[in-house]
Amino acid sequence: MSELSAVLEVIDRVIEHGQCKPEWDSIIENCRIPRWYEQAKFGIFIHWGVYSVPAFGNEWYPRNMYVRGSAEYEHHLKTYGPHDRFGYKDFIPQFKAERFDPRAWAELFHQSGAKYVVPVAEHHDGFAMYDCSFTDWSALKMGPRRDVIAELSAAVQEVGLVFGASTHRAENYWFYGHGRQIQSDVVDPRYRGLYNVATYIEDFHGNPSDHPAPPQDHLDDWLARTCELADKFQPRIIYFDWWIEHRAFEPYLRKFAAYYYNRAIEWGREVVINYKLKAFPPGAAVFDVERGQLADIRTPFWQTDTSVSRNSWGHVSNQKYKPVGEIIHDLVDIVSKNGGLLLNIGPKSDGTIPEPEQRILKEIGKWLSINGEAIYDTRPWHRFGEGPTLIPGGGFSDKSRVPFTANDVRFTCRDGALYAILLGWQDNGIAMIDSITTVPQNVRMLGIDQPLKFSCDSRGLHVNLPPSRPCDHAFVLKIEG
Repeated sequence: MSELSAVLEVIDRVIEHGQCKPEWDSIIENCRIPRWYEQAKFGIFIHWGVYSVPAFGNEWYPRNMYVRGSAEYEHHLKTYGPHDRFGYKDFIPQFKAERFDPRAWAELFHQSGAKYVVPVAEHHDGFAMYDCSFTDWSALKMGPRRDVIAELSAAVQEVGLVFGASTHRAENYWFYGHGRQIQSDVVDPRYRGLYNVATYIEDFHGNPSDHPAPPQDHLDDWLARTCELADKFQPRIIYFDWWIEHRAFEPYLRKFAAYYYNRAIEWGREVVINYKLKAFPPGAAVFDVERGQLADIRTPFWQTDTSVSRNSWGHVSNQKYKPVGEIIHDLVDIVSKNGGLLLNIGPKSDGTIPEPEQRILKEIGKWLSINGEAIYDTRPWHRFGEGPTLIPGGGFSDKSRVPFTANDVRFTCRDGALYAILLGWQDNGIAMIDSITTVPQNVRMLGIDQPLKFSCDSRGLHVNLPPSRPCDHAFVLKIEG
């Protein structure tokens, strides 16, 4: 019996003896959105891998460098030479992570106000950032020669943050497919452990099930790796990218969910799975929207994942960073609609976090140190907000939508108080909130000691703002009674 077959048998035994069975009804029955997750609201996503060495285009450089005519293809030829002489594998020795300090990372994440951390344990490129039993192509055995995920897991939990993990292994079987269309190292059988079968898919858009299915050995390997990842680190979040929506993964998703939820019962931990699109049925895991938001309140709890940069998840030399105020506004909008924000950063190949990203995280943390009361452990009000700016629902909309204005307000609730979060400062010194027509007992602004003067009538609540702002970006009125 092969090592893989033996592992799959163990997975089957765990499921057989567990209370959660690999059937959607049983999975939904055993899926409980953790209390800590609904309280947390804000987490850090980390895209870090070999693709940070070329630092060109985005984290899809490993695929696009083999796509004839692409900017990455031309850049690669000009900078590194022909693809059959210098392929993606040849970046690995340059991925040294010589300045990686997991404790410094963890302290920065703590300062940011985040409550959970989700590094990518394996991206589409097939290079595992941890000690994976099923491959030699890992950060422990090549490149840094360190179990990056193990070190980071220990560090973030030491400062009191929740640890999760992301795996994008599902996409790997087609990720290097264009390498078969040119002279490249992708076709060399010596490197199959990294490049996989390299199924050619011209255009990966549309429903994954419209494209070639992964081979059986890839599906078995995916299940074994994902279950091992769960066992090694006992992450409280497992995040999947979109390709698991391919119909070939459906029985494997049921097996993994049953395995993970059964293991969580053994560990005594509350865990959660993140999915996109329709990969899981409602109630079996937590829905995630990539680079977008929802138009209204959604029950149950949901999540957005987006990046501090508009153009890449991984580190590149020309990042186009979002203004920190825009990120804070998105966090507020998402939380008002019963969601949470998983915000991505992209460290450099040497293991340092770029200075602009450190500044962004620290500024978010500064804002949350004053206004976190209106974010953490809150629930949505009967309406998410008011104002002229409407957010289109769905993914990949963060590049096209208009910014919020000083007339936009978002609401959250906690411990009997209503929080009205102003997404701008009114120059006339008066905030008007149309949705509140019942006179409250008192109104104050977080970060300001003195109560504020206000009036209320059928037109709404009118609040005299303080003479100076307690912070930047957004301002919270705490309304009681």
